[in-house]
Amino acid sequence: MSNQIRTISPSTGEAIFEHPGHSISQVRQIANVAKDACHSFRSLILGERKAIVAKFLTILSENKEKLASELTQQMGRPISYTAGEIDTACKRGNYLLSIADSSLRTIPGEPEEGFRRFVKKEPVGPVLISTAWNYPYLITINALIPALLAGNPVILRPSPQTPLVGDRLASYFHEAQLPKPFMQVIHCASCEVLGDITTIPEIKLVCYVGSTSGGLQLRTASARRLLPLNLELGGKDAAYVREDADLRYTAAQIVDGAVFNSGQSCCSIERVYVHSDVHDVFVEEVQRELAAYVVGDPTDRATTVGPVISNQAVRNIQGHIDDAVAKGAIDVTPNSPGLHSPPKLGSYIAPRVLTNVSHNMNVMRDETFGPVIPIMQVNNDQEAVAAMNDSEYGLTASVWTRDIQRGEALIDEIEAGTVFINRCDYPSPDLAWVGWKNSGLGSSLGPQAFDAFYKLKSFHIRESQC
Repeated sequence: MSNQIRTISPSTGEAIFEHPGHSISQVRQIANVAKDACHSFRSLILGERKAIVAKFLTILSENKEKLASELTQQMGRPISYTAGEIDTACKRGNYLLSIADSSLRTIPGEPEEGFRRFVKKEPVGPVLISTAWNYPYLITINALIPALLAGNPVILRPSPQTPLVGDRLASYFHEAQLPKPFMQVIHCASCEVLGDITTIPEIKLVCYVGSTSGGLQLRTASARRLLPLNLELGGKDAAYVREDADLRYTAAQIVDGAVFNSGQSCCSIERVYVHSDVHDVFVEEVQRELAAYVVGDPTDRATTVGPVISNQAVRNIQGHIDDAVAKGAIDVTPNSPGLHSPPKLGSYIAPRVLTNVSHNMNVMRDETFGPVIPIMQVNNDQEAVAAMNDSEYGLTASVWTRDIQRGEALIDEIEAGTVFINRCDYPSPDLAWVGWKNSGLGSSLGPQAFDAFYKLKSFHIRESQC
């Protein structure tokens, strides 16, 4: 199978990066370097590792405008928004720094005369981190910072769509005085190749962000090893608009949650359930809000919706729209010039609003990963919760209501790792980011952000033989 990487800019269709891809033998050599570096990395005390990470975050922030421009070129997010990803990545990094001491400290055993007992948190060993293209800096920070702070050498595989991210992160860490064997970058084109890499015995943990199908491939490939996998996978995130919601505010937030980054987020809003009493008014508010959006060249600061990642993505998204319309959905997208005049070159698709949708349509069941807002009527809270839970995915979900007490009762019934009231599409660094069902395995961020990156070793010492 070919491992050649050729990155195509989604806004121009031009090739912007090429790499032959690392062979399995090359990755084995890299993994051996990482294994050999384990002992010397452990000799760096936590304070020294923290100083390196702090310096890295400073360098990352200082370069955010250059990184923003590169991101726009590689994955098409409008330039007005890309620098914000670097700011948020630094915020996450600083949170992880702030909890490192408490997260990695030794755990004392119960007191017993004549004995000393405790549990140390030891590095797991070389960690393979495979990231996605849609928020590459944010996604990578989630695993990279705790992995390094816990004392693990890292092998970073950036997405083939945003390959420069890996080189930039490695360069900035090396500038911050992290020795090169402690962070190495590899390039590979597919989950098939990545699966072969998971069989390399020197790799002791894999952190992967991508599709559910990709995560299942890695589980299958590594099944003959007792290899821990931390998987952040797909989503089909739902929102429920109750009859008492502030409809203008809610419409604005849901449109943003569905269309930001051209809908290319595992936690974007992909299903909207609206109480029948307010359905029509809510749809009008969504149309009014979306009419102000502009699809266009992502280097233009007036653009709010850039291209999707590829022509194949356009076909997949359009396939969901066509399937829904063929089964009775109604396209009620506002007819505004900004939405319907995209550039001729590139992978563009206008945001769409669909009503009269049902669960027999792909757009309500499969991950669309595009700027589509399907709206379905429900008659009460119970019907809404049942529909929200009728999915193989469970990453996030939101309820929109003025009755916070009732909202809390509803989100407690929803099968998702993160639930919101009157908010959506926002991972908080101090809360666990965890997928239920087919949305993931393990977690990141929050007070348990370091848990995957250490193994426990119990010490039981009798202090005297007499």
